[in-house]
Amino acid sequence: MEKSIKELLNFGIIVIDKPTGPTSFSISDYVRRKLGLNKTSHFGTLDPQVTGVLPVALGRACKLTGTFLGHDKTYVGIMHTHKEQDIKELQKIINENFLGTIKQTPPKKSRVKRQERERDIIRFELLEFSESKKDFLFVSEVQGGTYIRKLCSDLGEKIGGAHMLELRRTQAGIFVEEQAIKLYDFDKAVEEYEKGEVKSLTKMITPAEKAIKQVLKCYEAKPEVVCKLKTGKPIFRDDLEGVSPQEKEFAVFCKGSFIGLYKLTNESIEILARPTFVFN
Repeated sequence: MEKSIKELLNFGIIVIDKPTGPTSFSISDYVRRKLGLNKTSHFGTLDPQVTGVLPVALGRACKLTGTFLGHDKTYVGIMHTHKEQDIKELQKIINENFLGTIKQTPPKKSRVKRQERERDIIRFELLEFSESKKDFLFVSEVQGGTYIRKLCSDLGEKIGGAHMLELRRTQAGIFVEEQAIKLYDFDKAVEEYEKGEVKSLTKMITPAEKAIKQVLKCYEAKPEVVCKLKTGKPIFRDDLEGVSPQEKEFAVFCKGSFIGLYKLTNESIEILARPTFVFN
């Protein structure tokens, strides 16, 4: 069922094509002010100089940050090496040292605690190089929370120096570059919306329910327990239709309407799960 613009602004996600310069927070706040919302939040920080896919949650969809934040990310960038490098030899070094589970310490300028942690590098592939054999175009698919700038500098420690020149995020979990909206187009759609034309803005916003269905297993609640669930009460084993959930986190719907997000609990035989977010 199509959502109204009011419903989308209350529980939707818009993917902004972040330009170089502003912070992720300032982009999220810009969207909030332009749409006249009380709250927005982004799913995954991009450095000011990094461009690309920045999902921004609208209204009550901000409660979904934990559900989407840690998903894998894909980047395309340019790395500069301080010495000439053979692309095949450099790729070999990458394959041997920077694929799979690696250990990474966040950079000094990061906002998180600087302690070593494990991150999964799914892909780190050199695509082409410049005539100087010092600038390399690469693509990297990594676990959420991986620092690509640090990945380049850590590689540099093994080859006599390297640093990242440019970076663009092309995918953040289920959100892809093809969905990303330029700020100019966003502004234009908002201007039309303010004049009563909602078509352009409506197309730009993904219903949060649709996004939830792409990342979580969904189960159907029995109609007679919906009112109880919407007050925040736990799910009992006979509240759901069909097979009981086995996943640690799952979503519950009833006849197409989103009820909430739940986590399994082992506290009793009767209680199956407790809510982490209820959409009431």
